[in-house]
Amino acid sequence: MKTRNLLLITILTIFFSTHCLAQIQNFEWQGVQREYLVRTPDNYEPLPVLFYLHGLGDNITRLDNEFHFQQIADDFNWMIVIPQALNEGYGTMWNAGLTASTTNDSGFLMALLDSLATQYPVNQDSIFFTGFSMGGFMSHRMAIEHGDRINAAAPVSGLITTYMANHTAVAPVRILDIHGTSDPVVGYDGGSEYFGYQLGLSVENILNYWINANGCSNEPVIDSLPDTHNDGLRFVQYVYPGNKELRHLKVIGGNHSWYRNANQHDIDFIEYIHDFFTGKNQINKVNNPTTGSLNIYPNPTNGQIKIELDTPTTIEVIDIQGRTIIQKQVESGIAYLDLSNAHNGVYFIKANGITQSIIVE
Repeated sequence: MKTRNLLLITILTIFFSTHCLAQIQNFEWQGVQREYLVRTPDNYEPLPVLFYLHGLGDNITRLDNEFHFQQIADDFNWMIVIPQALNEGYGTMWNAGLTASTTNDSGFLMALLDSLATQYPVNQDSIFFTGFSMGGFMSHRMAIEHGDRINAAAPVSGLITTYMANHTAVAPVRILDIHGTSDPVVGYDGGSEYFGYQLGLSVENILNYWINANGCSNEPVIDSLPDTHNDGLRFVQYVYPGNKELRHLKVIGGNHSWYRNANQHDIDFIEYIHDFFTGKNQINKVNNPTTGSLNIYPNPTNGQIKIELDTPTTIEVIDIQGRTIIQKQVESGIAYLDLSNAHNGVYFIKANGITQSIIVE
C-alpha cells in the first residue's frame, strides 16, 4: 500500500510540476542567458507554435499566471512560448527599433525556435507570433524580418517603428493588426499621449506598408462584428485580400487593453487571433450564388451609403431589436440609402438573401 501511495504521489508531483508550476528555462544567446517559459499540451504530435511577446516592463511569470497559458495550450493543442525581454534601462523591453538598443531580439527569438525544434515535435509550417504593446511592436518586426519562416503575426496595440518602416519585408506574411481608436499610450495615429512623442507609423500607414508587402487590394471588405455587450466598444474588421491576407480589427472606443473575456466583450482577443491563424474566422462572403451579391460602403458610415446589387431586389434596414426601419425596392446596379437620421449603432442590411451588418456613427 505504501508503494502504491508513493507511486501516486510521484505521478501527481510530475503532473502538477508540468501543468501548474511555471518553470522558467534559460537559453544562452550571444553570451547572455535569456529566460522563457514553454507550455505544451499532453498530446505530442507536430505542434503549432505560438510566441506571445509581453509589453514594456512586464514579466513572463505574471503573464503566465494571468493568461493561464497551460489551459490555452491544452485547448488549442499548441505549444505556447513566452520569452522574456531584457531590461534595457526602461524596464524589460523588446528591441523593435524604437531605441538605439543593439540587442538582437529578432535573432534570439528565431534561435530559441530552432532550439525548441530539437526538443519538441514542432510543426515548422505553423509558426505564429502575437504580442501586446511593445510585444506588438516586436511582432511587426518579426513578421518583417522573418516572414519567410513565420506563417502569421497578430500585433495588438503595437506599431511599426520608423526604423523598421525603412526595411522591406523579406516575404509576404499573413497579418492581423488589432488596435483601439482611443488608445492614449500607443495611439492609433502613431503618437502617444502618455509618452508625448511619435512612436511609429499610424495604423493607416501600417496597413499601407503591409498592403504593399503582401500585394493586397487597397479596397478592404468591411464587416462589423455583432455588438452584443454594453461595453462602449465596437469591433470592425477590414480584410484586404491579396497574396497573403491582411486584416485589421479596429476597436472603436478601445483603449490600451488586451480584451480577454468573451462574457464581457464581443470577442476574446486570444480566441479571435487563434481563429485568424487557423483560418476559422474568414470574413463572411457577401455573396449568394443563387440570388446574387451585396456590397455596401462606406462601413462604418455617418450618412449615405452605396449598395451594389446584381439584380433588382427589396432592401431592408433592420435595427438591433429586429425592427425594419427602411424598406425599399431598388434596381440592379448602385442604390443609395440615407441613414443620417438613424441613431448611432449597428444595423443590418438585408437584400438578395444576404444580411450584412453596418455601423452608423
